[in-house]
Amino acid sequence: MNNTVRGTVFVVDDDDAFRDSIEWLLSGHKFDVNAFSSGVAFLEFAKSLPKTIPKQSDARVSPRRCVILDVRMPELSGLQVQEQLQALALELPIIFVTAHGDVPMAVEAIKRGAYDFIEKPFDDATLVARVEAALSQSEASSAKSNEIEATRALIDSLTSRERQIMDLVIEGKLNKTIAYDLDISIKTVEAHRARVMEKLEAKSLAQLVMRVHAARPTN
Repeated sequence: MNNTVRGTVFVVDDDDAFRDSIEWLLSGHKFDVNAFSSGVAFLEFAKSLPKTIPKQSDARVSPRRCVILDVRMPELSGLQVQEQLQALALELPIIFVTAHGDVPMAVEAIKRGAYDFIEKPFDDATLVARVEAALSQSEASSAKSNEIEATRALIDSLTSRERQIMDLVIEGKLNKTIAYDLDISIKTVEAHRARVMEKLEAKSLAQLVMRVHAARPTN
């Protein structure tokens, strides 16, 4: 029998009966479920979550994780919780749960970056399918974040000259132009460029450009 946990789901809802039923449903489908009765309680817990998940990690920090979040709650609404999660820079796909009258709020949440919303009442299979889809997105996002962090570490390992030449290569300058600008030989440029490619594990110039641009912070 396969006991592998399919991912971590955080359920945030002030309705005790609804929260318990969702926890029972998802636990039965091999999801690891953490339930919270308020947005305040969840946000306090979320502060301890790692922003990205290392490739080699234990079950407590699964790279597959998402949030089922009620739109309308006391103290903090679902939209306010979403806003604070974004401020924490946590990449957690959010599935909003909404009553029919709250659909405009759920649509607004989607515009702000939520993964999905589901209207009450819904059938179990629909929720399970959407949770699985959200977890798959989370895993892909985590893998991309890890790759970016790894590239940044590799860039930091370059010498100042290698970094200088890398930047000029990324700008599209030819070896002979770089050699002229830096008053060094073309062979020296070629040697530094080769080391940059090796250190950044890039097999082509196109791959180097894409990795460096992805790793650079966007304004």
